[in-house]
Amino acid sequence: MADETPLDRFKHALTGASRALAEEPEIEIAWTADVPAARGKQLRVPLPGRSLPPDQAREARGVADGFSLRLRHHNEVLHLRGAPSEPIARAAYDMVETVRYEAIGSNDYSGIRANLDAAVELRTASDPIARATQASDVPMPTALGLILREKLTGQPVPERARAGVAMVRDWIEERAGEDFDALAGKLDDQKAFQGLALELLRHLEMTLPEQPDQPSDDSEDGDEPEGEQEDEGEDDTEGQGDPQATEMAGEMAEGEDDGDGETEMSADEDMEGADEADEGEEGMMPVRPNRPWTDIPEGFDYKAWTTRFDEVIEAPELCDSEELDRLRAYLDSQLTGLQGVVTRLANRLQRRLMAQQNRSWDFDQEEGLLDAARLARVVISPGHSLSYKVERDVEFKDTVVTLLIDNSGSMRGRPISIAAISADILGRTLERVGVKTEVLGFTTRAWKGGQSREAWLADGKPAQPGRLNDLRHIVYKKADEPWRRARRNLGLMMREGLLKENIDGEALLWAHDRLLARSEDRRILMVISDGAPVDDSTLSVNSAGYLEQHLRKVIDWIEKQSPVQLVAIGIGHDVTRYYKRAVTIMDVEQLGGTITEQLAELFEVD
Repeated sequence: MADETPLDRFKHALTGASRALAEEPEIEIAWTADVPAARGKQLRVPLPGRSLPPDQAREARGVADGFSLRLRHHNEVLHLRGAPSEPIARAAYDMVETVRYEAIGSNDYSGIRANLDAAVELRTASDPIARATQASDVPMPTALGLILREKLTGQPVPERARAGVAMVRDWIEERAGEDFDALAGKLDDQKAFQGLALELLRHLEMTLPEQPDQPSDDSEDGDEPEGEQEDEGEDDTEGQGDPQATEMAGEMAEGEDDGDGETEMSADEDMEGADEADEGEEGMMPVRPNRPWTDIPEGFDYKAWTTRFDEVIEAPELCDSEELDRLRAYLDSQLTGLQGVVTRLANRLQRRLMAQQNRSWDFDQEEGLLDAARLARVVISPGHSLSYKVERDVEFKDTVVTLLIDNSGSMRGRPISIAAISADILGRTLERVGVKTEVLGFTTRAWKGGQSREAWLADGKPAQPGRLNDLRHIVYKKADEPWRRARRNLGLMMREGLLKENIDGEALLWAHDRLLARSEDRRILMVISDGAPVDDSTLSVNSAGYLEQHLRKVIDWIEKQSPVQLVAIGIGHDVTRYYKRAVTIMDVEQLGGTITEQLAELFEVD
């Protein structure tokens, strides 16, 4: 058609190629600025720029090719039947399967190989393996997938990941060298390949030869390199993790199988919970439990095993400037379709807050300004005296608002996008009405405990150690910083490798202490989250509900004793079980009513 753009023509060509490759005539391609995903035959691939930059076009082709190869060569039911229960093993199992079906296409077609190589190169840039400085920082499923890809296709490890892979290559090849050769001979037989993959994982000590009848004793997990035994003990948070663990395959080789690995086959309706929130880059994101109320035991004592690995860091320090600009552009592209909602919310909230700052009146006074609205009664009853009004001085308290955003793996996909958009809208609007706004985020530096857990293991694994992970508290915007200088920092939330686990109680105290140091008369702390705190390393070796009980105590103290006003916004989950003042939203379209009312109430004159 004459009015077709180059992007439209590219989309048509990509759709045709995907249909031919997958042998599925009903495949449809849609662009996305969010995480690439597939639902059945609906494929969402990264949106290239209008001028179709070559690297972005190759990335889109690579993601589409990966999804198409999955549809043609992958049986999801068979895959799930053999999946191990251990989170790290499950992530590696998913990764190995992704490498299998992509290797079939890569070996058969040079064009597909080039597309997949480009997609892997770009995705590796945001994987933790590209930033690893020691072996413990290297995500084993990613390293295993890249080494296996090298063995099956002859394609070298991407340059950005070479240093990370080199740290663990000898260990992997020493234990699994023969397994790689066996796998190469079974590419076209998923069932046989699956059996060999499980053998590979056992040789790498990621899973056990057979499932024990009874749970392992805590003392046995010292032999495990990453504490998988302890992870099994936390089935209340991980038991539902099978669909969620599938995510890891998408991080590297297929353009985010993310939700697609679980949902694209449409046979597993119960996996909807994983959906687009998906998991973190290591595919071991815990399911948020949202347990019912449990009384906090007397004498409950929360502690951290060590705090020396914790960090408070500003957003630009976690990402180079070029990538931060790209991530902010992704966030802006999602805001584009919501411009009407954004404008309506901003105007509505601004009017509501400005009305509280503007003048108010006392009516039916003996003197003052003539009240024109009451002249009608004088006309009707001439004996009625004129009515006057007097302007009343209203003090609008100097105010600061902190937005504390859950940056955990369970927020991945649509939830974190909603949170970032919420922060963007509220930050800009509050600045217009003279309210200072601080935007903070909280997560952990590593999955499964990081250096804190290693220190605990080195000290002999004492019982009840307390918190066993390295906190990462992120400052996206300081209260005194203009919004125009900090706005691009919010794009960091779109980064795949950022979102890990969450320890809400300590994050709440951190944000609260920052507010207490402020001089404003009114201080408001707004938490944007999707449920309960989850950190597998901590929960596996402490009492049940350890993090949740601490969060409840912190909330109770702030709500009852602190001068800080506390409110929460639940993204897709009900958080009223924790916070007295809370609302739940499922999508950005709900921001207008819920957040406006909630925030405006907090600004009402005491």
